[in-house]
Amino acid sequence: MIHLTIDGQAVQAREGQSLLHTALDAGIYIPHLCDHPDLEAKGGCRLCSVTVNGGETPVPACMTLAEEGMTVEIRSEAAEAVRRTSMELMLATHPAECTGCPKFGKCELQSLYQYMGVNGQDWRQKSRPVPTDEKNPLITHLFTRCIRCGRCIRACQDKRGVKVLEYVRDAGGVHAGIPGGKRLAEAGCRFCGACIEVCPTGSIVDAVGLMEKYPSYADNVVPCRAECPAHIDIPAYIRAVREGRPGDAHAIIREKVPFPLVLGHICNHLCETGCKRTSLNDPLGIRNLKRFAVEHDAGQAWKDKGFHKPRTGKRVAVIGSGPCGLTAAYYLNKLGHDVTVLEKRPQLGGPMTSGIPAYRLPLEGVMAEIQWILDSGVKAETNREVTSAAALRKEYDAVLVAVGVSKGRKLPLPGAEFQQVYTAMDVLADSRAGADLSYLGKTVCVIGGGSVGYDAARSLVRQGMTVHLACLEQADRILADKEDQEEGAQEGIHLLPGRSFEAIEGTPDRVTGLRVHTVLSSTYDRATGKVTEVAEEGSQTVIPCDSVIFATGQHTGLSSYESFGIELNGRGYPAVEGFNTSVDGIFAAGDAITGISFVIKAIQQGREVASVIDRYLGGDGEIDETLAERSAEPRIGRVEGFAALPRVEQELRDVKQRLSGGADVYRTYSCKEAECESGRCLQCDLRLQLQRVKLWNEYGGDNG
Repeated sequence: MIHLTIDGQAVQAREGQSLLHTALDAGIYIPHLCDHPDLEAKGGCRLCSVTVNGGETPVPACMTLAEEGMTVEIRSEAAEAVRRTSMELMLATHPAECTGCPKFGKCELQSLYQYMGVNGQDWRQKSRPVPTDEKNPLITHLFTRCIRCGRCIRACQDKRGVKVLEYVRDAGGVHAGIPGGKRLAEAGCRFCGACIEVCPTGSIVDAVGLMEKYPSYADNVVPCRAECPAHIDIPAYIRAVREGRPGDAHAIIREKVPFPLVLGHICNHLCETGCKRTSLNDPLGIRNLKRFAVEHDAGQAWKDKGFHKPRTGKRVAVIGSGPCGLTAAYYLNKLGHDVTVLEKRPQLGGPMTSGIPAYRLPLEGVMAEIQWILDSGVKAETNREVTSAAALRKEYDAVLVAVGVSKGRKLPLPGAEFQQVYTAMDVLADSRAGADLSYLGKTVCVIGGGSVGYDAARSLVRQGMTVHLACLEQADRILADKEDQEEGAQEGIHLLPGRSFEAIEGTPDRVTGLRVHTVLSSTYDRATGKVTEVAEEGSQTVIPCDSVIFATGQHTGLSSYESFGIELNGRGYPAVEGFNTSVDGIFAAGDAITGISFVIKAIQQGREVASVIDRYLGGDGEIDETLAERSAEPRIGRVEGFAALPRVEQELRDVKQRLSGGADVYRTYSCKEAECESGRCLQCDLRLQLQRVKLWNEYGGDNG
């Protein structure tokens, strides 16, 4: 170590360390602006000037290395003179107005006003009429606030290797920008945000509104991860895919979810709605990359990692084996508890094995992920229907009700009680089990335009049936995904939007049709649950069919407090506060308390309730784990035409192939496709790895 004195205080420095960083590490503040802990020092701002060994000529502390026995003075008269002159030059063209600046209260220049005890307005001499550049996606450049410190240029040129930003001279003088007045996309910007992160003033900032959606700064910087209910480290696993490490990518996904293959097929990919790439062209194919990672993980190295806490002797029963119940069981077992899953159906998996069709989700993949949960120590009993949670609680230290919403609802139409009228949940369960569906006849009407309705309709056209799908919503308001609608139309589904249902025609043992009329518009009142419609006069008609299937909602199937032993709310769901029911030690989670949701949301509910139950049983509730090391090269380099790189879609099988059996409608990415698609990532998370510069009042000692 090197020993020296700074302002009378004895300090130590590492070999090759600058005076500036030696002082800052010792809690001694030296004013500075162009220096940044992640960038090579250039000494341009001169604010860090100090005198050394009694010399008369100040030197920049950021460019001067510490030496043995050196004596450094920060506030010498000569150093203060250089510092004030430097500040005067910066403020000469800087806007006088601060409160409207996006960085007000966090500006390093503003902090230096306070440190030096000056009013910046006293030094301002002239304005710099350079218009703000708001034409770029994601990034706004307020040129008038540029103090020419060069941080953004060094970050772009040296740290990231993109080499877009340079010093440019125009009518407003010299400032950081793009030569020739090009837009960022034209110049090859990677939109990584490093320039924003290192800018000490409000010159380069996030576009208006971009950082306002989430409560935390990190979530606003990486919105894909924030949008994911399970908060999977999406940028990290996409980076692993891009670098040819699908096993690490799979492991990173498994840190948060025990069903990555399931999610790779059917996740509703909220992460893609948050993807910043959307501002350039199309979001990243995050779900598709997840599927690729799982299917290309040959080593399965994650299986030898993760936590397994000592056995506690506590017993937990989980009612229901859907994604929520099995996720909770998986983590509770890892936390040391003895867990038994009780499932009323012959097969575990809930909607993953008894609802979602094979063309969307391969059964063998689901069963492999369930088997891993069983192999980890979770016990399961199938064909075991629990009629009373309260009675079960007497046998176990805790009970989780995760029954989902497996019962379909029928609209109260005349004829709804006929023999040939079913719910989509029952039909989908039969279809998934490989049952003979000829009992439905040759022509079927499905009521409901949501994802469940399309699942039923698309399953039945694969059985060679003629399927009419009718719904109240107009064509542009149908709830199902656009992909479902487009692919369903290709497969032969007859869509009848804007229809209101009057009655089911026929007799108790034979359906002949569904009587409907056309509506021009409809509104739903959430408070009353009533629908108001404007009907088209004379539009009544009957759709001939052999059976009718309701895809109009689902419920838990729980009947009453008296029978099940816990309080239910008005909708027949367990009444909960957090995840706690009305009975001590009985918890409820998943669709059983939220209503029908998506698998990723159910998984996150399973994670959360596992932590709650563990704390109830005396544990710490900690389930986070690391299954793969992270690696992130800060230098991302230049990619020509990066902003316009097209999204790589999974290949859609042709209609004939799709209808010939239960094969998945999409093919998984090839290695080349996965590499191309993952290469479109903006790598927003790299921005969080850049260190934040501490302001003067955050240092200890006498820095006033």
